[in-house]
Amino acid sequence: QAWLLLQIEQKGVSVKSSRHFNPDPDAETLYKAMKGIGTNEQAIIDVLTQRSNAQRQQIAKSFMAQFGKDLIETLKSELSAEFERLIIALMYPPYRYEAKELYDAMKGLGTREGVIIEILASRTKNELQEIMKAYEEDYWSSLEEDIQADTSGYLERILVCLLQGSRDDLCGFVDPGLALQDAQDLYAAGEKICGTDEMKFITILCTRSATHLMRVFEDYEKIASKSIEDSIKSETHGSLEEAMLTVVKCTRNLHSYFAERLYYAMKGAGTHDGTLIRIIVSRSEIDLNLIKCRFKEMYGKTLSSMIVEDTSSDYKNALLNLVGSDP
Repeated sequence: QAWLLLQIEQKGVSVKSSRHFNPDPDAETLYKAMKGIGTNEQAIIDVLTQRSNAQRQQIAKSFMAQFGKDLIETLKSELSAEFERLIIALMYPPYRYEAKELYDAMKGLGTREGVIIEILASRTKNELQEIMKAYEEDYWSSLEEDIQADTSGYLERILVCLLQGSRDDLCGFVDPGLALQDAQDLYAAGEKICGTDEMKFITILCTRSATHLMRVFEDYEKIASKSIEDSIKSETHGSLEEAMLTVVKCTRNLHSYFAERLYYAMKGAGTHDGTLIRIIVSRSEIDLNLIKCRFKEMYGKTLSSMIVEDTSSDYKNALLNLVGSDP
């Protein structure tokens, strides 16, 4: 059974470890690619998009040992725009990368709530704990306290609640009686009365397991004659609505959620490069292949074809390498 789970996990991975790996020649290739006038971007793409994150960390160590330079700083000085952003994202260890994304979302004026909602609603309890640890180590600050300082009202409550990671489903057992009670409570808190009891929604959405919530959503639809999504849309608005809907989407199908995020990052005028980079980099060694399959099923076109339409030059080539072959 463990072997089967490993097989399923491996299926999702689009960026795998390079066999016969040796960090020293890779570090040398990168050094030569950036030495002197001009930069050989293709050489950088070939090395960094075709190694696993753990291998990239070894390359960075070798780069420092051989040339006495910090690889990330050297890459920053040689590259620019979205291509730089993507390559630097690849160089961060996974949890430190997500901690950085959260930190950047709250830094300076204004808060990019969408980034915080995406990360907090889609990660497991273990992943969230590692992200919090990395955040504290890198920024000398508590992620929970920074979120509290940066957001307010019910949005703050739902984000702090999600951060506890109480939604992990370890036993898979669903108590039908409790599920029905939750569905009735949600109906009473929203559709049945004037005004909405947001805390009831937040508590149920953020502390129940995914398998339990699937049953709740089913029961809710029978009671309310409409989906939980439709109720959330009519009862709430703004960032709170986005947060609640994200929890529902991640509960129903995590791969569909990421496929949808990628699609809307590229659809229409302009590209949300931050979202595109974050999802492709952070899911490349987890489930990007499964996200690609859902993307094609949902939108009738491949993720790669949309990247080709929407991006260009080195940035496009690096993204395509990470995404890998079409499903």
